[in-house]
Amino acid sequence: MTEINDPIAKLASADAAEQAAAAAWLYVQGCALGDAATHAWRAHTEFAALLTGAPTVGVAVQPETFEAIRKAHGMPRLAEVPPDQDASEFELHIQLENGVVQLDILTTRAPGGGGAIAKFLGKFSKGIQQVEYFVSDVERATEILRMRFGVQPLYPQTRAGADGTRVNFFLCSTPEGRKVLIELVEARVPKQSDL
Repeated sequence: MTEINDPIAKLASADAAEQAAAAAWLYVQGCALGDAATHAWRAHTEFAALLTGAPTVGVAVQPETFEAIRKAHGMPRLAEVPPDQDASEFELHIQLENGVVQLDILTTRAPGGGGAIAKFLGKFSKGIQQVEYFVSDVERATEILRMRFGVQPLYPQTRAGADGTRVNFFLCSTPEGRKVLIELVEARVPKQSDL
């Protein structure tokens, strides 16, 4: 797919086809970046067995762009992000002919602050901020990455993520030397009261 002019801005387009093309472009770019950084992990039998679905690409945007994209997509529900984390986010799931594009749209709650999203936006203004891989056991996946690959997580312990998930993050490099933030996400197990 060829590069399109400002795909992030086009996520806020009133034209559904333009939105879908922009989302698909961002998703392909993010997945390629994440897959390049995690290729060896995903080839490891036990780690691969922990993976539970397709990746989600996290796109960080300025707060005004966040609101414009959210409005253009019918005001999707905001995720419940732990108060200690500098993020507001919502998910976009866009059905295409060849599958579903999964994006997390992220912004800072404290523009100019010291949180991870604010720092990213201060440096890049907008862009693919992370690639999320869902796993059945984030602690075991983290242990494999530490012991087998010598990769250290950003946090010494698994921490609470959006909507009751459990997460940890890894700053990795692709073979070409590009940095990419990988988030391992363990989905929340529904409580009996949720059923």
